[in-house]
Amino acid sequence: MRRMPRIVVALGLASLLTDLSSEMIYPLLPLFLTGTLGAGAVALGLIEGIAETVASLLKVFSGAWSDRTARRKPWVVFGYGIAGVARPLIGLATSWVFVLAMRFADRIGKGLRTAPRDALIANAAAADQRGRAFGFQRVMDHTGAVLGPLVAAALLTFAGFSINAVFLLAAIPAALVMLVLVVGVREPGAAQRPESSGNSLLAHYAELSPDFKRYLIALGVFTLGNSTDAFILLRLSDAGVPAASVAVLWALHHVVKTGASYMGGVLSDRFGRKRLVVAGWGVYALVYLAFAMVAAPIPLIATFLAYGLYFGLCEPTERAWAAELAPAHLRGTAFGFYHGVVGLAALPASLLFGAVWAAFGAPAAFGMGAALAGVAAALLMRVREMREDAA
Repeated sequence: MRRMPRIVVALGLASLLTDLSSEMIYPLLPLFLTGTLGAGAVALGLIEGIAETVASLLKVFSGAWSDRTARRKPWVVFGYGIAGVARPLIGLATSWVFVLAMRFADRIGKGLRTAPRDALIANAAAADQRGRAFGFQRVMDHTGAVLGPLVAAALLTFAGFSINAVFLLAAIPAALVMLVLVVGVREPGAAQRPESSGNSLLAHYAELSPDFKRYLIALGVFTLGNSTDAFILLRLSDAGVPAASVAVLWALHHVVKTGASYMGGVLSDRFGRKRLVVAGWGVYALVYLAFAMVAAPIPLIATFLAYGLYFGLCEPTERAWAAELAPAHLRGTAFGFYHGVVGLAALPASLLFGAVWAAFGAPAAFGMGAALAGVAAALLMRVREMREDAA
């Protein structure tokens, strides 16, 4: 088995350190806003809603911008840099408005870096190891998500730091990210520029293949049934699982995702992207059907842990397939639309799920999610699999 390209390793390490820094803050943010700053649920919802919408929109444009400039690294470094500076400054906040501004800047950074980063990974990895490369990146990302809360808990419990101090200390891994990017990421010479009839985002989109556009439609339909995982945690709580156990299960869920992500990428290199994505969406549908039909705690816990397999099968494979459905010089644009569709569809997805839950109950909401996954899988069958590199 060939060695992982150096640029993929560096970007994976940057993901780990970034998620470590972010997850030192994010789990504590609701407590900080409500307990320390006296903000309410409306402020929390406003902050997170604006932050995630901005990130999703910028992912669409940043990919096309990186194609237009034919350079990816500057966007990646700039995006990580903005987030790395803004995120720890939340520790200096005296009002929720300042937190909103810093979360806004943090998500701007994420929006600017994500599509160009994925394009760098896709271009650096050979076609027969592209799934493994994206699997490695997801493993590192999930590992950081596991370590971040543990580091924060240790600093609060054993070192006696305040929440504000923990937020400020998140600057240390954020600074290490910049060192890794500057030293470890060596972008090849300038890539081919798009040969579109114009420089607009629509002109770039017009150059993308019909198969890629069908792929986006299937992803959009699937994401409409893929609501926030908070509803799954609520279902566990309603079934009688104690709050402390839910927290432990959430950590174990990330462990399953971490272990499954690399294997999912490797399997997609061997057996094909379409098979793995369809299998992953099938796992998702079965999990949601189980949450619709089962109410006993033990089966629900087992189902929740199995839910991590969906992420492992799909996260690296969906990205690898998106790369292969687009020409190399438009991969930034392709990843921008990929992340944009997933991010923007997630907002109405949670609203729709919550509305169905409130009107008809949890089984109907989870059943709807399973049904949409089935429809999306059927739409996916119309997308050709292209394993060779596009010109």
